[in-house]
Amino acid sequence: MDEDAKIPRPDEPVEERLLFLQENMVNFVKQYSLPVVEVALVVSKYIRVLLDSLEKAAAASGETVPESIAQPWPVEVGGAAPTIDSFPLDKLLGTLDEDRMDILDTMIRVIINGAEIPFSSALTLLRDWEMRIRSQMAEATSPGHLFSPMDLPDGF
Repeated sequence: MDEDAKIPRPDEPVEERLLFLQENMVNFVKQYSLPVVEVALVVSKYIRVLLDSLEKAAAASGETVPESIAQPWPVEVGGAAPTIDSFPLDKLLGTLDEDRMDILDTMIRVIINGAEIPFSSALTLLRDWEMRIRSQMAEATSPGHLFSPMDLPDGF
């Protein structure tokens, strides 16, 4: 996170708070050339945590979480994607940079909690990240591709 940037206050528009989260995630991922697999693990953790919280709150009030955020967004895959069992998972998991992942994890948590971003809004933002991650991972033809830096388009 930018040392000079301050987490938006909870009374600021939710769009400003989401933009702050997005900008900090993009800057960190680009600055440290985070591999797609590391971003995927952190983003999937937060999707699970936020979705679980939303589902519990919805169930308590007799509601359901909308499908648009409850389910992953569709990804178009050209050709047959390799199956995960063709990748040596033990080796993959052993080469992850836990410290870098912890920093991204902490940054996301601190911004969501500090800016009091509504979970449904944060989940929507993370679903967009998930879709991009899944698209990039679907193009992987070898385990090494999972350690390619996360590809983020300009203006993301």
